[in-house]
Amino acid sequence: MPSKEFESLPNIYLVGPMGAGKTTVGRHLADLLQREFLDSDHEIERKTGATIPWIFEKEGEQGFRQRESLVIEELTSQKNLVLATGGGVVTQLINRNFLKSRGIVIYLYTPVEIQLQRTYRDKNRPLLQVENPEKKLRDLLQVRDPLYRDVAHYIIETNQGAARDLAQKILHLIEVEELN
Repeated sequence: MPSKEFESLPNIYLVGPMGAGKTTVGRHLADLLQREFLDSDHEIERKTGATIPWIFEKEGEQGFRQRESLVIEELTSQKNLVLATGGGVVTQLINRNFLKSRGIVIYLYTPVEIQLQRTYRDKNRPLLQVENPEKKLRDLLQVRDPLYRDVAHYIIETNQGAARDLAQKILHLIEVEELN
């Protein structure tokens, strides 16, 4: 059951690049708010019974993005939720519209160097299965950073502090801005 103190808050959506810590920070934030936590990528896998890399391999990125949009529409219709989204969710205008209009969007800004440290061994990230993952991350951030900034109500830098500290920082920011 959500905390009475935060019942009036809309859903909170975390956006940002791969390795930003959206899932980890989101779990901590949901605990602090006593809300349900969901990860859109995990929900896609649960609904399809397939992994993200398998979907990318069989349907391509476009097929994956179509599935992602359906899940985003469904999840943003729920209440009392903290949602971590996939790194590319902002590439689709419909997703940006759902996120921005149905909750508070937090952009977890993360420099490429930190993204690389956090993702370099992760084989579950199809877009990074390339010869030069650092270049890929830089290219993705160049395209997506303006989209993250456009959709975000707040921007939090993730290169300082543990996930729990970042969740508390987000909660404090929301308390100050949204509840006053």
